[in-house]
Amino acid sequence: MIQIKKYAAIDIGSNAMRLLITNIIEQKGKEVQFNKSALIRVPIRLGQDAFTVGEISDENIDRMIDAIKAFKLLMKVYKVEKFMACATSAMREAYNCKEVVDIIKEKTDIKIEIIDGKNEAVIIASSDLHHFIKTNENYLYVDVGGGSTEFSLFSDGKILVSKSFKNGTVRMLNNMVNEVVWQEIEKWIKTNTEGMSNITMIGSGGNINKAFKLSGKTQDKPLTYKYLKSQFEYINALTYEQRISELGLNTDRADVIIPALTIYLSAMKWSGANHIYVPKIGLADGVVKAMYYERI
Repeated sequence: MIQIKKYAAIDIGSNAMRLLITNIIEQKGKEVQFNKSALIRVPIRLGQDAFTVGEISDENIDRMIDAIKAFKLLMKVYKVEKFMACATSAMREAYNCKEVVDIIKEKTDIKIEIIDGKNEAVIIASSDLHHFIKTNENYLYVDVGGGSTEFSLFSDGKILVSKSFKNGTVRMLNNMVNEVVWQEIEKWIKTNTEGMSNITMIGSGGNINKAFKLSGKTQDKPLTYKYLKSQFEYINALTYEQRISELGLNTDRADVIIPALTIYLSAMKWSGANHIYVPKIGLADGVVKAMYYERI
């Protein structure tokens, strides 16, 4: 006899908003399964507002309201019993964030939780990683977003340390990441991985997922540093229009994929990782799991 619960997470990121609906399957004597039922992505680039002018524009507030109303209807159709809405870097840094949260609550009756970088890293790291993490190996988990990148280091099957840095794809597109930030990331990675051997990287985020899909590999196979570097050089040589027409990238993916791959490649270089696994997980997956286990 199995029991199926339906949970959902709304992830309000710097590059896009996402709704993840998950079937949670409980069966006596077996491990709980978290199966994705639906994933809807809306390209509202809030980071363009927050990182350049410091506030979310009226136009994007209206778009957020429409998106959340649509998400709410979809959750009703799917009969979702529990959900949570989280906002990350762009909303964290917009000075009108409280006003935006209040307006959305009034218009949609959905409360948005703005989570800080440290909690974001911990929630993401609590995603379903056990299929990739072996107890006798070391892993650097990297999630690249539009406004920030979260790093988590695993050893012996346990998380050792997590850190969030203000380095993301939308920031990079707007030339808002200075050399000091890159130096801090390099120092953090090298310091925390010092003395570790055979580090493997795990990458999450829409851009690395797309890069992995372009490789044609099966989900259980990693990409090598050499392959990812050559893929980056190939994509970078194409124009924005060519990335859309020849690679089939979305208009809001064709520009951010370059800074994203730059971050992943840098992290691989600084940690000495030669391989990167790309499971289809992210903040929304972590939120669903954290809700189920009552961690948030």
